[in-house]
Amino acid sequence: MMASISELIGTQPILALFLAIGLGYAVGQIRFLDFSLGVGAVLFVGLFIGAIAPKVQIAGPLGLVGLIMFLYAIGILYGRQFFEGLSGPGRIYNLLAAIAVIAGLLVALGLGAVFQVSLGHTLGIFAGSMVSTAALQAAIDTIGNRDPSIGYSVTYPFGVIGPILCLYFMTRRVKPVFPPQPIRFHIGEVTVERLPAAGATLGAVMATLPEGVQIAGVRQEHHNRLPDPDLELHPGDALLIAADRAVAVDEVASVLGHIDRGRLARDRGDITYQRFFVSKPALTGVKLAELPLPPGIPIRVLHVRRYDMDVMPTPDLMLELGDRVGVLVAPDHVAEARAHFGDTVKAAADFSYVSVGLGMVLGVLLGLIPIPVPGVGTVTLGIGGGPLIVALILGRLRRTGPLSWVMPLPANIVLRNLGLTLFLATVGINSGQAFVTTVAQTGPLMLLIGVAMLLTTVAIVLLAGFYLLKIPFDDLLGVASGATGNPAILAYSARTAPTDRPDVCYAMIFPSMTIVKVFSVQVLGLLSLAG
Repeated sequence: MMASISELIGTQPILALFLAIGLGYAVGQIRFLDFSLGVGAVLFVGLFIGAIAPKVQIAGPLGLVGLIMFLYAIGILYGRQFFEGLSGPGRIYNLLAAIAVIAGLLVALGLGAVFQVSLGHTLGIFAGSMVSTAALQAAIDTIGNRDPSIGYSVTYPFGVIGPILCLYFMTRRVKPVFPPQPIRFHIGEVTVERLPAAGATLGAVMATLPEGVQIAGVRQEHHNRLPDPDLELHPGDALLIAADRAVAVDEVASVLGHIDRGRLARDRGDITYQRFFVSKPALTGVKLAELPLPPGIPIRVLHVRRYDMDVMPTPDLMLELGDRVGVLVAPDHVAEARAHFGDTVKAAADFSYVSVGLGMVLGVLLGLIPIPVPGVGTVTLGIGGGPLIVALILGRLRRTGPLSWVMPLPANIVLRNLGLTLFLATVGINSGQAFVTTVAQTGPLMLLIGVAMLLTTVAIVLLAGFYLLKIPFDDLLGVASGATGNPAILAYSARTAPTDRPDVCYAMIFPSMTIVKVFSVQVLGLLSLAG
């Protein structure tokens, strides 16, 4: 029976591939003490399939295509945060993470030399402990064989659970107190009693407002209207105030009059509130101050709902496909406004294949450019670095002429998870036989080296970051998650700290540390070959 199954799988690589994906995701959902392998289980199921069916091999560039999809989606999503992280506190965070990653690599190299572990296996240990698929591919390309995938497979599980355990014990020790999650959009209605001067215009009043406060609507003479800077205000008029801080609404009310809820909201005869999905690519990547609106139809963007958060419509905010915009518009023009934004839910899972294809082409070409390194030779960014760097740049630009580079979050998640799944399944199936042989001989030793390497990296980030650099703890969780890399670690950090800072700091750190890991692996591989 087993021989028949092995023969069937061995002659049907596509069957093996989808078997690894399906069973891998099923195994990845199994939880033990709040820990699960997630998508990483695809690698281990692939190794099992490769071990029981020695003939099966996934030929061609399918795995590399998956890796490019994964890295490109990561770069597009985090491009803006990455470049913001190159200034201010982000520079300190990136430097701390880089020191920790390099220190961990040196520990792995030192222990590998002491216990006579091959460089290929050592680089795989490094990639697995750092759960970096890009570094694994760079190691395979540089070494020229599948040895790195063995070390990667042995150390990957602890690469996921190890940082989570470290964060758990560190949190219990320091007992941090986190600020409440801020709400970034507040509205209020204010009846005007006092004006800066008799006959003051709306524009003059707007110039006196605190930062982050806007006037979204006016009620005058029993009618609601959209704001016009030339409109003359009078006592008894009502203003619809939008602000990024709740206290700002009270500040405006204390200066101009008093809070009077419902004065505008009760009357929908002149202006109504509507929420539309942004589904037209031409509207994305454009600042709200420059956003084209249908001619002759007054529309006021009151707020933008992105993912699960309301955002103030600042002039430099750019819309994305899948955003939901809350607008004030005359009831007679609702249909035209809906047609202008598109308002189809399909936008949440759609993106431009032209921009994705062109962006990936540019990334592959960048990865082929030789970079001279004195004393080492010539290195390339390769498949692991080129697409990521290009995607980061395009994610920062967001739009170039008619091309919108960004994609909705649901589509991004599908693209990167599918890509990562294809890569892990391919690597696992193709390395199954070598994995069994090597683990039986040196598996425990590889695991111990990976544990020592990972603990070094995480300890430097947590201890130096908290006690020496005094980094806020929710920021520190994001830095540690970005340095070690796996999204499961970030998910644990986000549950630990109920703020958005772990996500933001992860976005600052993860791309740059991926580049550091890829570049380090390539340099070490070339040095080995030269020696």
